[in-house]
Amino acid sequence: MDSLFSEIGLMFINLFFGLYLLIVLLRFLFQLARADFYNPISQFVLKATNPLLMPIRKVIPSIGSIDTSSLVLALAVQMVGALLAILLVGGGVDPIKLLIWSGLLILNLILQIYFFCLIITVIVSWIAPQSQNPAIALIHQLLAPVTNPIRKILPDMGGIDISPIFLFFAIMVLKKVLYSFMGATYLPQALAMFV
Repeated sequence: MDSLFSEIGLMFINLFFGLYLLIVLLRFLFQLARADFYNPISQFVLKATNPLLMPIRKVIPSIGSIDTSSLVLALAVQMVGALLAILLVGGGVDPIKLLIWSGLLILNLILQIYFFCLIITVIVSWIAPQSQNPAIALIHQLLAPVTNPIRKILPDMGGIDISPIFLFFAIMVLKKVLYSFMGATYLPQALAMFV
């Protein structure tokens, strides 16, 4: 019975902290990509993150176009979620390992964001290539900084964009490397739900 409650607790922690972490990372990535902050989705992300982000921003300034306060908030959210998950299953916590695991899990989530944005873009390009949906516009803006350099390298293919194929490959390679780091740091089973 304890195992059942532990699993339910882990699912709740993953849902709550994972969702908020996703929103915080989207804010970081939107600012990095200089996405339209008047987009309704961007406005939601701003409203959801401002209460926790504004006090941090007073202490930690941005470095160039990198919103370091969003990264600090993301790391804090991931660390608290990971700590609760480990304590729920009765594990011990090493603060240095917790910091490393949290950083790796954040990198994994960023790769997942780009992966699913790519999938959505490919599907929409087949189904509704002229879509004016605000979510689709935001996804295009989010992907532009990583797909544009690939497009510049590739030769002209007569209007066919194969840059997503190369980006998919890069994401898969990075995920393999990331998973090997997770294995090398002995990521606890309690944190496997965050992957």
